[in-house]
Amino acid sequence: MEVRKLEQKEHRDTRSLYEEVFSEDSASFVDYYYSEKTKDNQVYAVEEDDGIRAMLHLNPYRIWVNGSVKEVNYIVAVATQEEYRKRGYMAALLKRSLKDMYEAGEAFTFLMPASERIYLPFDFRTVYEQDRKFYREEDEAIPGISITDAAAADCKGLAEAANQELSGSCQVFAVRDEAYYERLIREYDSDGGKLKIYRRDDKIVDCRGYYPQEEEDGTPKIMVRIVDVRRMLMSLSLRSLAGACFCVTDPLIEENNRCIVITGTEYSGVMLMDGKEENSEGTIRVAALASLVFGAKTVEEVCLEEGVLMTDRLREELGKIIPLSKICLNETV
Repeated sequence: MEVRKLEQKEHRDTRSLYEEVFSEDSASFVDYYYSEKTKDNQVYAVEEDDGIRAMLHLNPYRIWVNGSVKEVNYIVAVATQEEYRKRGYMAALLKRSLKDMYEAGEAFTFLMPASERIYLPFDFRTVYEQDRKFYREEDEAIPGISITDAAAADCKGLAEAANQELSGSCQVFAVRDEAYYERLIREYDSDGGKLKIYRRDDKIVDCRGYYPQEEEDGTPKIMVRIVDVRRMLMSLSLRSLAGACFCVTDPLIEENNRCIVITGTEYSGVMLMDGKEENSEGTIRVAALASLVFGAKTVEEVCLEEGVLMTDRLREELGKIIPLSKICLNETV
């Protein structure tokens, strides 16, 4: 078995595997994906018996986190050819890509799981349920609202309106620009849909996707995985003066296994120093830390997780962290 990061010119070599595993996707959507998303993404593959048998794609996004913009990868198209499953290919792909993301200085990564249980052993944790709103014909009757199909000329205005709205209401979201909406228009078009713009008094107030057929029931979930513990913690704000020492354990990214001193105030945010194990007030597994950082669990709930041990004082200090619980990650691919 060989895990290899493909050259950009090789990305299309994974299309047959994509079509085999994700047979529910239309040919026109796959055309869109391989003409647009594989231009600038990263693709990891397992090659066996003279062919690509498993793959994992990293699609790049600029993510707003507490007022700063971070380069983050969205893990998509994780797939293994049926007759090659249960050989550890997916685990190998995840470990290699996580290691590379750490070396690239990324704080975290995220994905939309086919099943949450697949990714729990790799320390991914669910932190968000998507809230994607779609156009309905009855929206045309909303007083004072005019609705039109989005075009390329609208993309700059859409990005400005969305970033202004999201930066005022969310701590974590994908930053929009013209290219973001140009791609999104093509994404909807690939499946016969449209991106609809809602305006009031000629001002953009919303945009929603539309498909001729109803979307499937169900709420997609988003799981995150901390890639670099230090970079992730330094993105956080505090409610008040805090100071504590604890150890982090990470079975996949060796560099995250460290003792950390966390300090700061409501004005400075989190500051970090290396600590000494003899001064540690507890141990937190990286997955539990993700649940805490992104507001999926309280400190008390995190303490019930495997691999977590905290003194009462450490619980109190970590309770001063303001979690990144206001999230908007509604991207599909």
